[in-house]
Amino acid sequence: MSINAPLTNAFNALSRREWLQRASGGFGALALAGLLQESQGASASGPLDPLAPQPSHHLPKADRVIFIFSTGGASHIDTFDHKPALFRDHGKSVTAARWLNKSGQFERFLIRPHWAFKPYGKSGIMVSDLFPNVGNVIDDVCLLNAMYCDSDGHDKATLAAHVGTPQAARPSIGAWVSYGLGTENRNLPSFMVLAPAAPYAGAQTWGSDFLPACHQGTHVIPGKEPLPNLHPNASSIEHQQKELNLLQNLNRLHLRSRADDAALDARIRSFETAFGMQKEAPEAFDLSSESDATLALYGLTRGATTGFGWQCLVARRLAERGVRFLELIDVGSSANWDSHGNMMDHERLAKNIDRPIAGLLADLKQRGMLERTLVVWTTEFGRTPFNQKADHKGREHHNLCFTSWMAGGGVKGGHVFGESDEHGIMASRDRIHTNDLHATILHLLGINHERLTFRHSGRDFRLTDVAGRVVSDIIA
Repeated sequence: MSINAPLTNAFNALSRREWLQRASGGFGALALAGLLQESQGASASGPLDPLAPQPSHHLPKADRVIFIFSTGGASHIDTFDHKPALFRDHGKSVTAARWLNKSGQFERFLIRPHWAFKPYGKSGIMVSDLFPNVGNVIDDVCLLNAMYCDSDGHDKATLAAHVGTPQAARPSIGAWVSYGLGTENRNLPSFMVLAPAAPYAGAQTWGSDFLPACHQGTHVIPGKEPLPNLHPNASSIEHQQKELNLLQNLNRLHLRSRADDAALDARIRSFETAFGMQKEAPEAFDLSSESDATLALYGLTRGATTGFGWQCLVARRLAERGVRFLELIDVGSSANWDSHGNMMDHERLAKNIDRPIAGLLADLKQRGMLERTLVVWTTEFGRTPFNQKADHKGREHHNLCFTSWMAGGGVKGGHVFGESDEHGIMASRDRIHTNDLHATILHLLGINHERLTFRHSGRDFRLTDVAGRVVSDIIA
């Protein structure tokens, strides 16, 4: 009997859909229809290929995103939010309305920034001595100095920075972008995460949750083998191609007998992407063709396969090859920016990322890529401008005000948007919530955040849920 011969068993001859239509008066078919609608994103007319390029809602200003996340809560008042009054009023007492995740009235003492600030670029924007190299490219950067979020706990705030809510695991912003726009290169994942370790909240930060699994982030760990098992065991590429062609044909025959099985189709396509990665990913991770000048721009020595400079340079190479959304995480959930006991830890952490980030912005610009590449830097929250004692060497969590920034991709460079009060305690003017940041990122990619939805558990979900507004004042 040939592989395409029909089965003679009358029961097996019925497809699942036919059987459900005949069983229980057709109510089974109604249930199946609802499940299929959700599994296919609430659209029976949606693309068969979930990674196929999709049209944007409006003309985009950016084609891709490089999202940089500094784990632990970088201090806004020690980095990009210059507060002369905090220097002046060091040691004075203030009444804090929130302390260690509790509301109330707490007497605390102001603590001056630990580093000096000075103006950089034609814009004259004040940047701390922690980031001299970023200061040198500040005319390409738009500082957002009135960010705030809903939680001052690491797990929840990290989750919110990635999935839009601190309350539950949802699809990551990178997964939403992949779902909304598809991929530009079928040989590479549309969403990749370059990180030596996971941040707080773990792999949920790059998960796809209820979106099709093909949209979740692919975790790349810096090292000699960033993605394991990329090298085929076949004797030659031609031999492997023949094996995969046979496997693909068998898979397609299998899929043909199981109509509307979106999960099976996605799994088959993941195998096809994996084969493409065997050809293209090793070349993207191979920095041997980069000039000494380019390596120096990122602070890299030839042959290096680790470090944040490696992450930034590989991100540029992957962006060139059509990866839609790239996330760079500097450190994991330990030895990070969570400087409760000693703010001088910030010096080591800033040195790790300062030159590579500046190099990335300069390299993108000289290659003509920055205009269409949106670079975002953020952290889960800021740090308190006060503590229990004026001579305390650390700072606590602070979600009421912190700093993020954007560069390229259609935003105004050399610009500061939003202000905190004179001591950096509260975001006071042009406040930006995490949902607003996400809405603006999507907008720059040509996506209307209110229209990018997915049907799940009986309702339409979106990245910004029922909130979010586009911060149009920062768009060039």
